[in-house]
Amino acid sequence: MPTRRSFLKSSSALAAGATVPLGLSHAAYAQSDETIKVGLVGCGGRGTKACVQALSTEGPVKLTAIADAFRDQLDAAVGRITKATQGDETATVELTDDSKFVGFDAFKQVVDSGVDLVILATPPGFRPIHFDYAVSQGKHVFMEKPVATDAAGVRKVLAAAKTAKEKNLKVGVGLQRRHRQTYLDLLDQFDDGLVGDLQFMRVYWNNQGVWEPRKSREEVSSEMEYQMRNWYYYTWLCGDHIVEQHIHNIDVGNWVMNRQKGFLHPVTARGVGGRQVRTAPRYGEIFDHHCVEFTYEDGTKMYSECRHQPNVWNSVSEHLHGTLGVLNLTDQNRNSVDFKDGSDGLTDKIAGWRRGQWKGDFNDAYQTEHDDLFAAIRADRPYSEAEYGAHSTMSSIFGRMATYSGKELKWDEALGSTVDLVPEEFGWEVDPPIVPGPDGVYPTPMPGITKVV
Repeated sequence: MPTRRSFLKSSSALAAGATVPLGLSHAAYAQSDETIKVGLVGCGGRGTKACVQALSTEGPVKLTAIADAFRDQLDAAVGRITKATQGDETATVELTDDSKFVGFDAFKQVVDSGVDLVILATPPGFRPIHFDYAVSQGKHVFMEKPVATDAAGVRKVLAAAKTAKEKNLKVGVGLQRRHRQTYLDLLDQFDDGLVGDLQFMRVYWNNQGVWEPRKSREEVSSEMEYQMRNWYYYTWLCGDHIVEQHIHNIDVGNWVMNRQKGFLHPVTARGVGGRQVRTAPRYGEIFDHHCVEFTYEDGTKMYSECRHQPNVWNSVSEHLHGTLGVLNLTDQNRNSVDFKDGSDGLTDKIAGWRRGQWKGDFNDAYQTEHDDLFAAIRADRPYSEAEYGAHSTMSSIFGRMATYSGKELKWDEALGSTVDLVPEEFGWEVDPPIVPGPDGVYPTPMPGITKVV
């Protein structure tokens, strides 16, 4: 039976013993016809779309291998990808029964199939294992956020990221706001003093929540399958929604602080959270709200909220408070600025503003993040988003650890946590790390009691 530890041990040994020349994958495709061969691991909605976007980049790209834990998801993804790329002369779907892999080990078969780049889009609890193995085998990687669900996983990703750089492998991470042209333009203006000196930040992912559980207990064969099918509601698989979704907004805060001060992450976190509305057993163990106060090394605060509750105030946004006003950022092209003096002279102040609204370019950042990665592969330029992806993942985990425990935590103790959420063994008959009680209810984190470090 494969285990997490054996996966990591064997892949680390391969990384240490392999002799992979710099730019191996780039050289391999460049010697023939410039086609980049892609493998997809994880056939859910995000993985399917990421694959279509990879196939839509400039130059010939071919999907040659695909994997998922479930055959039905794999077959559905093949149909959607094939339909979406019809008529695209540079996008090819070349799959046979021998290049479709199912099960917990399927990721290895994709990586070992001769692809140049692997898209990793399974539930994020598996990301460190998959990324580590792909890098050990000399593959370029695009991996969806978050890149782990616990500190042990983040440490593995950071180690593999270092190896990837040494091997000249290109790594993209699905934090697409960093590829959104409006964000790039507005943060340039923020750095130039648009609203003065930064005082603090507010970041939100408050909405009614994501998809309802997809499978009932009567439709599955085991607890492991039930949790895998409904992965969003289990911390070992998802990280809780503060990690899986709110990472986007927390990442913007880290991005701003890195641009302003060179900081990669906050150094302390404290917060509150719980289950108030989504309390039924079908919602697993995760909280439905989190509120965290993050502090960076220079004392700058980032106030963070995320909530999965219907019929309440919603916002998915980031707000940078400066000495002259507030820059309000969203991923929906509703960006604005509020000056403290009440002035509305934005047309005169900055090109691109009209009546308080930004009117700049609004690109498809999901596509651009792939365009940028594939361009770097073709040009053989250094390209790594793994480090900031890992730091923003850990920042989100840091917040969850604070709300689950009710403690004020320090970054170093959180990153060094020995609490390992991901199971040692994988199999359909293996019990997941958390199981329901006789009443069908899952134990949930309890501030003041739950151990996180």
